[in-house]
Amino acid sequence: MVTPQELVLAALEARSFAYTPYSGYSVGAALLTKSGRVYTGCNIESAAFSPTNCAERTAVFKAVSEGEREFDAIAIIGGRAEETGRVAEFASPCGVCRQVLREFDDGGMTVILARSADDFKAYRLEELLPFSFSQENL
Repeated sequence: MVTPQELVLAALEARSFAYTPYSGYSVGAALLTKSGRVYTGCNIESAAFSPTNCAERTAVFKAVSEGEREFDAIAIIGGRAEETGRVAEFASPCGVCRQVLREFDDGGMTVILARSADDFKAYRLEELLPFSFSQENL
Protein backbone atom coordinates (compact mmCIF):
# COMPACT_ATOMS: atom_id res chain seq x y z
CA MET A 1 0.00 0.00 0.00
CA VAL A 2 1.40 3.36 -1.06
CA THR A 3 1.18 6.01 1.66
CA PRO A 4 0.33 9.65 0.97
CA GLN A 5 3.90 10.59 1.91
CA GLU A 6 5.33 8.11 -0.62
CA LEU A 7 3.03 9.47 -3.30
CA VAL A 8 4.11 13.03 -2.51
CA LEU A 9 7.79 12.00 -2.68
CA ALA A 10 7.17 10.46 -6.12
CA ALA A 11 5.52 13.72 -7.23
CA LEU A 12 8.46 15.70 -5.85
CA GLU A 13 10.89 13.55 -7.84
CA ALA A 14 8.76 13.96 -10.99
CA ARG A 15 8.84 17.72 -10.45
CA SER A 16 12.61 17.67 -10.91
CA PHE A 17 12.05 16.70 -14.57
CA ALA A 18 9.69 19.60 -15.35
CA TYR A 19 10.51 21.65 -18.42
CA THR A 20 9.58 25.22 -17.48
CA PRO A 21 11.95 27.67 -19.20
CA TYR A 22 9.27 30.37 -19.47
CA SER A 23 7.38 30.39 -16.19
CA GLY A 24 9.80 28.69 -13.81
CA TYR A 25 6.69 27.11 -12.25
CA SER A 26 7.59 23.42 -11.99
CA VAL A 27 4.95 20.83 -11.12
CA GLY A 28 5.19 17.11 -10.44
CA ALA A 29 2.34 14.64 -10.09
CA ALA A 30 2.15 11.02 -8.96
CA LEU A 31 -0.99 9.04 -9.81
CA LEU A 32 -1.86 5.90 -7.84
CA THR A 33 -3.94 3.33 -9.70
CA LYS A 34 -6.33 0.89 -8.07
CA SER A 35 -3.91 -1.88 -9.13
CA GLY A 36 -1.21 -0.25 -6.97
CA ARG A 37 1.00 1.18 -9.72
CA VAL A 38 2.24 4.75 -9.61
CA TYR A 39 2.55 6.87 -12.75
CA THR A 40 4.37 10.18 -12.58
CA GLY A 41 4.25 13.29 -14.70
CA CYS A 42 5.73 16.75 -14.88
CA ASN A 43 4.64 19.87 -16.68
CA ILE A 44 6.18 20.55 -20.06
CA GLU A 45 6.06 24.08 -21.45
CA SER A 46 6.20 25.24 -25.06
CA ALA A 47 7.08 28.65 -26.45
CA ALA A 48 3.71 28.57 -28.21
CA PHE A 49 2.03 28.10 -24.77
CA SER A 50 -1.10 26.23 -25.91
CA PRO A 51 0.81 22.95 -26.50
CA THR A 52 1.99 23.06 -22.87
CA ASN A 53 0.88 20.03 -20.85
CA CYS A 54 0.29 19.89 -17.10
CA ALA A 55 1.90 17.32 -14.81
CA GLU A 56 -1.46 15.80 -13.84
CA ARG A 57 -2.49 15.14 -17.42
CA THR A 58 0.96 13.77 -18.24
CA ALA A 59 0.57 11.20 -15.44
CA VAL A 60 -3.01 10.32 -16.46
CA PHE A 61 -2.10 9.97 -20.13
CA LYS A 62 0.87 7.74 -19.28
CA ALA A 63 -1.34 5.49 -17.15
CA VAL A 64 -4.17 5.29 -19.69
CA SER A 65 -1.73 4.63 -22.52
CA GLU A 66 -0.55 1.57 -20.56
CA GLY A 67 -4.06 0.26 -19.94
CA GLU A 68 -4.83 1.73 -16.51
CA ARG A 69 -8.18 3.48 -16.12
CA GLU A 70 -9.00 3.18 -12.41
CA PHE A 71 -7.31 5.60 -10.04
CA ASP A 72 -7.26 5.97 -6.26
CA ALA A 73 -5.25 9.14 -5.70
CA ILE A 74 -3.01 11.77 -7.20
CA ALA A 75 -0.39 13.86 -5.40
CA ILE A 76 0.57 17.24 -6.81
CA ILE A 77 3.45 19.48 -5.79
CA GLY A 78 4.39 22.59 -7.67
CA GLY A 79 5.45 26.18 -7.76
CA ARG A 80 8.64 28.12 -7.53
CA ALA A 81 11.01 26.71 -4.93
CA GLU A 82 12.02 28.84 -1.97
CA GLU A 83 15.66 28.91 -0.88
CA THR A 84 14.87 25.97 1.41
CA GLY A 85 13.80 23.89 -1.60
CA ARG A 86 10.23 23.83 -0.30
CA VAL A 87 7.46 25.29 -2.44
CA ALA A 88 5.66 28.31 -1.03
CA GLU A 89 2.05 27.40 -1.84
CA PHE A 90 -0.14 24.41 -2.56
CA ALA A 91 -0.59 23.89 -6.32
CA SER A 92 -4.12 22.86 -7.20
CA PRO A 93 -4.96 21.23 -10.56
CA CYS A 94 -6.24 23.53 -13.27
CA GLY A 95 -9.78 23.17 -14.57
CA VAL A 96 -8.74 21.09 -17.58
CA CYS A 97 -6.83 18.65 -15.35
CA ARG A 98 -9.78 18.42 -12.94
CA GLN A 99 -12.04 17.47 -15.86
CA VAL A 100 -9.56 14.85 -17.14
CA LEU A 101 -9.30 13.36 -13.64
CA ARG A 102 -13.11 13.35 -13.41
CA GLU A 103 -13.27 11.21 -16.54
CA PHE A 104 -11.66 8.38 -14.55
CA ASP A 105 -13.15 9.04 -11.10
CA ASP A 106 -15.68 6.63 -9.65
CA GLY A 107 -16.42 9.09 -6.84
CA GLY A 108 -13.56 8.11 -4.57
CA MET A 109 -10.44 9.75 -5.98
CA THR A 110 -8.26 11.59 -3.48
CA VAL A 111 -6.31 14.65 -4.60
CA ILE A 112 -3.29 15.41 -2.40
CA LEU A 113 -1.91 18.95 -2.62
CA ALA A 114 1.57 19.15 -1.13
CA ARG A 115 4.39 21.51 -0.32
CA SER A 116 6.57 18.67 1.02
CA ALA A 117 6.22 15.04 2.14
CA ASP A 118 5.17 16.23 5.59
CA ASP A 119 3.05 19.23 4.58
CA PHE A 120 0.04 18.25 2.49
CA LYS A 121 -3.75 18.46 2.31
CA ALA A 122 -6.08 15.80 0.93
CA TYR A 123 -9.39 16.41 -0.83
CA ARG A 124 -11.91 14.33 -2.74
CA LEU A 125 -11.95 15.25 -6.41
CA GLU A 126 -15.66 16.05 -6.13
CA GLU A 127 -14.75 18.77 -3.58
CA LEU A 128 -12.50 20.42 -6.17
CA LEU A 129 -14.95 19.94 -9.04
CA PRO A 130 -18.52 20.17 -7.73
CA PHE A 131 -21.40 19.71 -10.17
CA SER A 132 -19.02 18.10 -12.64
CA PHE A 133 -19.84 17.03 -16.17
CA SER A 134 -19.33 13.31 -16.82
CA GLN A 135 -20.45 10.35 -18.90
CA GLU A 136 -23.72 10.31 -16.98
CA ASN A 137 -24.58 13.72 -18.47
CA LEU A 138 -24.42 12.49 -22.07
